[in-house]
Amino acid sequence: MARINLLPWRAERQKERKKQFFLMLAISAVAGLAVWFMINTYYNRQITGQQARNAFLDQEIVAVQAKITEIQALEEKKNKLLNRKIVIEELQANRSQMVHLFDSLVRTIPDGMILTGIKQEGDKLTLEGRSQSYARVSSYMDNLSA
Repeated sequence: MARINLLPWRAERQKERKKQFFLMLAISAVAGLAVWFMINTYYNRQITGQQARNAFLDQEIVAVQAKITEIQALEEKKNKLLNRKIVIEELQANRSQMVHLFDSLVRTIPDGMILTGIKQEGDKLTLEGRSQSYARVSSYMDNLSA
């Protein structure tokens, strides 16, 4: 039987497989680095985009807060104007009442009586004057109640 020495062939095959293994290992490492770089780039872009959106929202929040303070100032001004309007309306309503009051006082005062002072404190009206007799004061009180 012929003897064939397979050792050099096996050693060469083992060297070739080792070479292929390291080549595949290097390719895998390069592919892994490329995948890591792409994923890292993707997430960095996502973070940058979110930071840009956050900065935009911060700017808009500042603008809205400025508008809110302006609106509050306008509301205060509006309330002050409404209060003024109410006071003016009350004065307008009371103006005709004062004329009517003086007209009534003149119409109801009897002869022989003189009013020297009129004072108003809230709803209370104080009349001061002179009369020729108590009967005329009584007559004037009856005229006022009527």
